[in-house]
Amino acid sequence: MSENRPAAIIILAAGEGTRMKSKTPKVLHPIGGRTLLGHAMYAARGTRPGHLAVVVRHERERVAAHVAELDVEAIVADQDEVKGTGRACECGLDVLPADLTGTVLVTMGDVPLLTQQTLADLTARHESSGAAVTVITAELPDAKAYGRVVRDEAGDVVEIMEFKDALAHREAGDEFAHVVDIREINSGIYAFDAEVLRSALAEVGTDNAQGEKYLTDVIGIARRDGRRVTAHLIEDLWQTEGVNDRVQLADLGRELNRRTVEHWMREGVTVVDPATTWIDADTTIGQDTVIRPNTQLLGATTIGAGAVVGPDTTLTGVEVGDGASVVRTQGELAIIGPEATVGPFSYLRPGTELGARGKIGGFVETKNAVIGEGAKVPHLTYAGDATIGEGANIGAGTIFANYDGVDKHHTTIGAHSFVGSDTVLIAPVTVADGAYVGAGSALTSDVEAGQIAVSRARQRNIDGWVARKRAGTKTAAAAEAAAASATGDQTATTGDQTTATGTTEPDARHTHSQSEGDPA
Repeated sequence: MSENRPAAIIILAAGEGTRMKSKTPKVLHPIGGRTLLGHAMYAARGTRPGHLAVVVRHERERVAAHVAELDVEAIVADQDEVKGTGRACECGLDVLPADLTGTVLVTMGDVPLLTQQTLADLTARHESSGAAVTVITAELPDAKAYGRVVRDEAGDVVEIMEFKDALAHREAGDEFAHVVDIREINSGIYAFDAEVLRSALAEVGTDNAQGEKYLTDVIGIARRDGRRVTAHLIEDLWQTEGVNDRVQLADLGRELNRRTVEHWMREGVTVVDPATTWIDADTTIGQDTVIRPNTQLLGATTIGAGAVVGPDTTLTGVEVGDGASVVRTQGELAIIGPEATVGPFSYLRPGTELGARGKIGGFVETKNAVIGEGAKVPHLTYAGDATIGEGANIGAGTIFANYDGVDKHHTTIGAHSFVGSDTVLIAPVTVADGAYVGAGSALTSDVEAGQIAVSRARQRNIDGWVARKRAGTKTAAAAEAAAASATGDQTATTGDQTTATGTTEPDARHTHSQSEGDPA
């Protein structure tokens, strides 16, 4: 990064963006995990300017609140009824110190691929050339409705002519009729000498095809006063592309993601299928991690080294430790410890913390659950508002019943305890360290260390129920056939089963199970 620091940066973000056809202001539409304005402010703040101002108008309160959320030191400037980029820039200058000197950069709030480095390079180029104005330009095969850059024989910029005005000259057939054919376009991103900008804007009027106060008119005024205007031509056309509708929003989002994915691959991350992998701008990934297809890493997600994430996984603001494995999982605002395993088909809601070498298995949902080192929640479980101690094991089908219809309550499972399958833990309840809960229990009271808790009804087997209540069904027929077969087998074998006195032993059948807790 260049050490050149602008005195100030003004970001123009006052436009309505009618072509977006949205109730959301254009600059608040997101790509890559940041709003368009967020990308512009990130690039601007990366140059470490003396001041940062954002000019707003449409949906003023929403945009201003977003500016404050992103950067508490940024200054919000309000554009008045006068239209045009020139007036917007003038409003931005008005909130900066009146005695400001040095380089002022002007950028747009809807150009998300513009980088910190390009703004630093623009500042350096501007200051080394001694120019009063420097504009970033690009050459397009089809310049469309962009403003055209008109140069003199020495290569300096004479003026930037808006497309509608260039068309008017074409129709008039005058000396500027050729301007509409120029392919070098104005990006709308400038470096100005602060004093030149302030004095020139005071002269700019609205006598043009659109009745607006053009920022580009500053160039003509600077030239008239004998000052130099230069262009900083860049090859990366994407950095000059703005968003006007949702098609362009998607195009720029796709290109931003391509660049982000490529960056992490060059940093030592294996991305198996870049075409189906989406990584937000604020996500970080460690070396030798593997990202499998159909994975989305969103927000401020952090992936450690040597992890495996995916396939079919979406993580938003999730921290994944070194060597962890996360497969077919949806996670948000959760922590997954080193060498832990998650998935498949797991749902980690906010507040989930899985310790090192822990496990959250298939079809498990967690919320506000702290799961200790080496603890396991392997299958078909809901664990909400829970603390699960180190090395504990939660059996399949367990429900942490945390809500009583009015309030949420907490459940604590101690270290190295075991909860049997198909258990309901009715919070608030505590299972101490080294305790057991029998399968199929509905637990309403605490369990002390070393105890086993069993809370379920005694099993009863009622003879003849199917024959009486389901007569004529396939079930009844199957039961009758099984009984006949069993009777035949018994008749064939009981003749040899006699006691020492020569009598036959009766068949021992149990219709009631052993009492819960009775010794075997």
